Parts: sequence; C-alpha cells; structure tokens
Amino acid sequence: MVYLGILVFFGLVTLFASFFTVKQESAAVVERLGKFLKVSHAGLHLKIPFLDQISKRLNLRIQQLDVIIDTKTLDNVFIKMKVSVQYQVIRENVKDAYYRLENPENQITSYVFDVVRAEVPKTKLDDVFVRKDDIAIAVKSELQEAMQSYGYDIIKALVTDIDPDEQVKHAMNRINAAEREKTAAEYESEAQRIRIVAVAKAEAESKKLQGQGIADQRREIAKGLEESVKMLNAANINAQEASALIVVTQHYDTLNSIGANNRSNLVLLPNSPTAASTMLNDLVVSMAATQKMEEYSKPQMPNPPQNRGLQE
Repeated sequence: MVYLGILVFFGLVTLFASFFTVKQESAAVVERLGKFLKVSHAGLHLKIPFLDQISKRLNLRIQQLDVIIDTKTLDNVFIKMKVSVQYQVIRENVKDAYYRLENPENQITSYVFDVVRAEVPKTKLDDVFVRKDDIAIAVKSELQEAMQSYGYDIIKALVTDIDPDEQVKHAMNRINAAEREKTAAEYESEAQRIRIVAVAKAEAESKKLQGQGIADQRREIAKGLEESVKMLNAANINAQEASALIVVTQHYDTLNSIGANNRSNLVLLPNSPTAASTMLNDLVVSMAATQKMEEYSKPQMPNPPQNRGLQE
C-alpha cells in the first residue's frame, strides 16, 4: 500500500512536470540534456520530464533602455545626453537572441556610446539641440544593423535630454536675455523716432498754420487801416493826421491788452500821446530812408551812343 502511494505520487509529479505554460508575449527556450530543443510561444506545451527543461523565458514586448552619456561638443562644452533605445526580441530569432548575446543591454549601451561620441564632437552646442533628431537616427541605424544579427529589432532611438554644465546654461540664458534686451531697445528707439518725427511734423504744420493766420490777420488789419484812413479823409482829416490818430489808437489798445492780462511780465512802454507821434515820425523817416537806399542801389543805365552819321 505504501509502495502504491509512492508510485502514484511520482506519477502525478511526472504528469505535472510534462506540461508547462508560456504567457502572452513571451517565449520559452526548451533544452534537452543541455542541448537546444525548441522555442515555445504562448499557450500550453508538453515536454519529457527530467530530460527536457526550460532554460530561459524571454520577453517579446517592446522594452526601453535609457543610456546616459558624457560627451564633448565641437566648441569644447561637456554635456550629458540621455538616449532612450526601444528594442524588441524578434519572434523568429528567439534562439539567436538567447544564445548569441549574454547581456544585450550592455551591447546596446556600447553601441550608443560609440555613435554618440562620434557624432556630437562634430557639432557645436547650439547645433546639438537642433540636430538631436539626426543623432537619434544615426544611433538607430547603427544599432539596427548590428543587433538584427543577434535577434533584436531596434524600434526607436530618442535623444530625450541634453544637459550642459550649469555655468554654460547660465551663460546661454544671459546671451538670450541680452539678445532680447537688444531687440527691445531697437523697438523702443524706433518708437521714439516715430514719436519725434510725428511731433516735428505736427509742430511744422502748426507753425505753417500759425504763419497763415498771422498773414491773414495782418492782411485784415491793413484793410481795416485803409478803410479807417478813407473815413478820416472823408471827414476832412489829412493822411498824416489820420495816420497819427490810428497809431495813437493802436498804442492805447496795446497798453489796454497788456494791462488786462494778470500773468503778463513787466513791460515798459511810453504812454504819453507824443510818444505815438514820435513813433510815427520815426517810422516815416525810416521808410523814406529805405526808399532812397533802394533807388540808389539800382544800377544806372548808360546813355545810348549817338549816331555819328546823323551828326555829320
């Protein structure tokens, strides 16, 4: 009875040892007496107990390996670059992936170091940020060619981080800030120039209109004086007396206007009636002198030569 129980126990152990399962997106490498037998994929499988054994279960899903590299750029700036490599075991080449590479992560890391340290020293720091996709493509191309023969497929290579030294980053930020301040100063200068030009144009237009207004004012004053002289002449007042009367009237109007303004500065003007007559006489004398100087400055026309034939 005891022997029967032992036989049943060993029978059950043998039966359960004859079956094994493989999970989804996995592969099992089966060896018989240390020699490769087969690759079993997802599902329930049968093997000979004690002779066949599962040597390795491989993950067939896409995996990611992050590699951090210290390298130098063309302008001698040291940076840390993080390259993320997404790889996968090829289903048809599970045998090669298991037997030909003992540590695929180290192999991928070595290739990434080799490619990055060959590409980045050719490029300046500013261009590394721009050409990071080109570096990633070069890494993927090199890895794809090398790893496919070992049963691995390189899905994607990404440059996920570029980290220069802290002092370099501060310098780059200062350069960027200086460039922006320069641009802002240029825009402010242009705006100031536009404001100055606009003010100058407005002032010129104002002066022009002011001059036109003064000219129109003087024209109307001249017309009014002409009418005043005509009215005084009609009242049997000669031209000299009429001019004196108008000058006196204008003189007192000026004094009245100055006195009516509380904010005017101190102005000293003669206020006697004789002052107006004196100003009129001085004005007449000045105009007469100016007229004489103009006549004197005119070129004298030479006498035309006489015809000798007529004299003879």
